[in-house]
Amino acid sequence: MLRIIPSSAFESFATRKTIRLAEAEQSIAPILSDIRKRGDEALLEYARRFDGHEGSTFLVPQRELEQAAAQLTPAFRSAVDLASRNIGEYARMQLPQEKFTDLPDGRRLGQIVRPLESMGAYIPAGRYPLPSTLLMTVIPAQTAGVRTICVCSPKPSREILGAAHLLGVTRVFRIGGAHAIAALAFGTATVPKVDRIVGPGNIYVAAAKRLLAGETGIDFVAGPTEIVIIAEEGDPRHLAADMLAQAEHDVEASAILLTTSRALAEAVVEEVARQLDALPTASVARESIANNSACVLVPDLQSAMDISNLFAPEHLSIPDARLLPLIHHAGSVFIGPFSPEAAGDYASGPNHVLPTAGAARIRGGLSAADFVKVISVQQISEAGLNAMAPAVATLARAEGLEAHARSVEVRVGR
Repeated sequence: MLRIIPSSAFESFATRKTIRLAEAEQSIAPILSDIRKRGDEALLEYARRFDGHEGSTFLVPQRELEQAAAQLTPAFRSAVDLASRNIGEYARMQLPQEKFTDLPDGRRLGQIVRPLESMGAYIPAGRYPLPSTLLMTVIPAQTAGVRTICVCSPKPSREILGAAHLLGVTRVFRIGGAHAIAALAFGTATVPKVDRIVGPGNIYVAAAKRLLAGETGIDFVAGPTEIVIIAEEGDPRHLAADMLAQAEHDVEASAILLTTSRALAEAVVEEVARQLDALPTASVARESIANNSACVLVPDLQSAMDISNLFAPEHLSIPDARLLPLIHHAGSVFIGPFSPEAAGDYASGPNHVLPTAGAARIRGGLSAADFVKVISVQQISEAGLNAMAPAVATLARAEGLEAHARSVEVRVGR
């Protein structure tokens, strides 16, 4: 049952379960090493052992992608089309722009933007196959101009395969777990080595990403999903539905309502219980609600915001835009009664691959900007170099780097 607790009890309640990555890292380290040494041979062995893979290859044939796309329902195709347009539109907004500035002291400074050469998207396909994650990972990379796009999914559904075909993705690999991450990080004869690996996964995927973060770029190491909802008033049906939408993801998921109203909290508790009785995913959601979720009574909205910033939630729902200036840490923000988190999961445009477990303190969600490099550019005139030469030479000699100083002075006649 969903509990009601005072704000004073929140900190001890909300201590996140430590992701036991150290243990997972020990178990997968030999797998990573084996993939590095033996490539496809080892990869196929692990795919058969852990993914139940059958056959002699893990690259999904183009014909199978085409057939999957042909079998998609018109409603699903329409949904993919709408979501793809919105995700692409938002991704274009996120891209940094090339620009140059000419300064009066003889410096021309700017930046150029170049895409990564390649990326790998990990798409979960366990309890809930996630074609939406395919859209959220591939479209920003395509928008950024990444040329080589790889998708790994251990047991991709027809919708995942069909959506990949609709997006023009041809490199889809039927592999999962740590061995998939290793293949993308090291490269094999079949799987290209990629510059960045993105997308959520189980603890072994998370552990592999953390271990290989120096070998390739990653988005972040994700933990269980979470939402914080702040409300003084509202429809208990909507609030309960939003909490359950988060809770059904995983038994470790958490849904937290911060409210100034005990009456609202009590109504939400009742509504959660009522909706659970008719929810097909209740076996998962009920455990998440009982163990990791709560309605927290706060004295005022400022206190609610203080708690939210301390927690740094993956998803944050607020009643209106007046609270935006008070937000310091959140993965993604949803404003008002008609902006449910589920809309962001699928079709509104912003990415649903978001930082969890407090990582929102240091970064936001996956972005088209994650797939480009911003390269600084500088051009200095003779007069400009003359003006800064004494400072450059002084700083260089303070560091004991005489050749640095001379490389400037030889140009300005000193």
